[in-house]
Amino acid sequence: MLSGIGVSGVIIIFAVALLLFGPTKLPQLGRALGTTIKEFRQGTKDLLEEDKKERFKE
Repeated sequence: MLSGIGVSGVIIIFAVALLLFGPTKLPQLGRALGTTIKEFRQGTKDLLEEDKKERFKE
């Protein structure tokens, strides 16, 4: 997905985000993004486990 972005691209994205949101809001956004990704992964894992249980049930 982001394999085409190099170090300079990441720095530019970070600088733009810093300008848009400011230094006080950026850590809050990072935490919110991390929590969202964590919950998504857990939900996906739960769905896969349910599907696996149903397949072996049959």
